[in-house]
Amino acid sequence: MSDRCTLIVNPVSGGYSETAVRAAVDALRRGGLAPHLLLTGGPDDAAVFAARLCAQEEHPFVIAAGGDGTVNGVLNGLEPGRATLGYIPFGTANVLGRELGLRSAGDAVARIVRRETRPLATGLLEGFGVRRRFFLMAGIGFDGQVVEGVRSDEKKRFGAGAYLLSALRTFAAWDRRPLEVEADGVAIPCHGAVICNAARYGGPFVLAPGASLFQDGFRVVLIRNPSRWRYLFLALRVVAGRGAGCGVSVLSARRVTVGGNKPVQVDGDFICHSPVTVTAEADFARLVV
Repeated sequence: MSDRCTLIVNPVSGGYSETAVRAAVDALRRGGLAPHLLLTGGPDDAAVFAARLCAQEEHPFVIAAGGDGTVNGVLNGLEPGRATLGYIPFGTANVLGRELGLRSAGDAVARIVRRETRPLATGLLEGFGVRRRFFLMAGIGFDGQVVEGVRSDEKKRFGAGAYLLSALRTFAAWDRRPLEVEADGVAIPCHGAVICNAARYGGPFVLAPGASLFQDGFRVVLIRNPSRWRYLFLALRVVAGRGAGCGVSVLSARRVTVGGNKPVQVDGDFICHSPVTVTAEADFARLVV
């Protein structure tokens, strides 16, 4: 692995500061690396920067410094099987950091300096002309509608609270339509689905035990009951660490097709409406652990 590395930094992430970035760069240099810094100026820049690095280097070493959205942007610019990916958590929820057991940005930098890696598995979502990779989850139905309904002015004013406001609006205008899901060729009736590539969802909360960034395949959480109260009950159980409970099925699959016409979110960003197909991808990149 080359000593050269590129930090793709999101300066509007929740935990960003110039001081923290300078400390990370200094620590990387002390560890024998030669970091190059790129600051994103918009939501598409991380992918553009990563694609440019893949065009310039055969095996780029890319470090995403921001939140989970920054990591997702970088992933969607990388070429499969060529890059090494590091992560410094400067975001709000930092779900990837929790999956990796990172204690701090300093801990993340220390691991990057050690350069121990494992093969990262990802998911690829395709539909309506959209082709998007994810490393955490793809949600179709309720949580897709919540993410789609987040208003930019509320997000600026209330941060994560904007998702709660959108959830309340989604509860008020409840959509009872069923969802058409097929997992590895088996049709399963349900109302909503979360295709999980990682165990955690929305922060420290474990939604899909057994899901792993390093396994080729998903844990698929299917909410069968169309009642809005079932979703509330599910959320309360997950927050309390008690698992999904009745009315919810959890199964393993490598390929999931979703029909109907419902909103889809990927790693916390609204992407499109179903129908979509989601496929597991093994060994997409080397992830620093």
